[in-house]
Amino acid sequence: MNLQVFLVLAAALFAAGLYGALSQQSIVMIMMGLELMINAVLVGAVAFWYYAWPQQADGQFLVLLAMVVMAIEMAMGFAATIAIFRARDVDMTDLAADLKG
Repeated sequence: MNLQVFLVLAAALFAAGLYGALSQQSIVMIMMGLELMINAVLVGAVAFWYYAWPQQADGQFLVLLAMVVMAIEMAMGFAATIAIFRARDVDMTDLAADLKG
């Protein structure tokens, strides 16, 4: 497999995530679309670093660190979504519009 295959895969994942984030009203589905877009960027970055500099693991370590931060961020986002749902019984973005500060 070559670099172009991985970049096309990353572009397809990003497009699917963008469609999912823009077409849904459920907060959880929007967060899943955002997660898919971030994973697409990470797939592209890992593939690029692997094919550009295969001897160095700097890029892969940076992407691994980004994945850890992303997992923590998504866990906190889901916790906030669950707290909003339990407090107000709201799971759609239109109904949670009054949360703007």
